[in-house]
Amino acid sequence: MSRVVLVTGASQGIGAAISRRFVALGDVVVTLSRRGTAPEGVAEALAVDVSDSEAVSTALKSLTERHGAPEVAVVNAGITRDGLALRMSDAQWREVLATDLDGAFYTARAALGPMVRARRGSIIFIGSVSPFLGVPGQANYAAAKAGLVGLARALAREVASRSITVNVIAPGLIATDMTRDLAPDGPVAATTIPLGRVGEADDVAALAAFLASDGARYITGAVVPVDGGLALGL
Repeated sequence: MSRVVLVTGASQGIGAAISRRFVALGDVVVTLSRRGTAPEGVAEALAVDVSDSEAVSTALKSLTERHGAPEVAVVNAGITRDGLALRMSDAQWREVLATDLDGAFYTARAALGPMVRARRGSIIFIGSVSPFLGVPGQANYAAAKAGLVGLARALAREVASRSITVNVIAPGLIATDMTRDLAPDGPVAATTIPLGRVGEADDVAALAAFLASDGARYITGAVVPVDGGLALGL
C-alpha cells in the first residue's frame, strides 16, 4: 500500500535522490523547495521557502487536501553560507539558522499533527557530520545541524506513544552541488574518509527509505551517519 511521503529541498542533490527512491517504492511523493522543482514521478512539487512558518503550514494543508496526510516526512531543506566566525555577518548566521533549523521545525510541526491523529508516521531529519567534526567556516551550519539532534530527540520522546519515529541522518561528504566547492585538503575531504571515496546521494536515500520502513519501527531518536567512516565514534 502506497504512502504519502513529504520531502523538502527536493529540487536537487540528496533531496532529489530521496524523492526518486520513494517514487520507486510506489509511494505518493510531494515536495517543497524554493525552486518548486522535483524529479520525474513526484505527485506534486510546490515552491515554498521553509523559513516561512505560515507558508509551510499553508502548503501542507494544500497538499494534504489533494493527496492525503503524509505518513513520512523527510526534512532535508538546507543551505550554507560559509565563513570564518570572526567575519561572519548577522545575515549569514541568521539565514542558515532560519532555513536549516527553523524551517525543519516548521515542517516537522506541520507534518506531525496528522501523524499523531493517525497514530503512525516517521520524521527523518537530514543533518550532517559537521557539528561532530568541527569544520572551520561552518559555525552557522554546524549549529543548525546540531540543533536538529536536540529537536529530533525531544520530538521522539513526545510522539513515541503514538508510534511515530523521529531520527536524524548525518551525511558526510556527499557529491552534491553544495559540497562541490569544499577545499580538497580540508578537514572534510576524500583523503580523510576511511572508505576512500566521496559518498553518493543515493547512499543517503537508501537509509531514508529504511528508516521509513517497518524494518525500522523500533528505531527512534537515533543519529545515523552515512559518511564512509569520516566521523568514527559519532
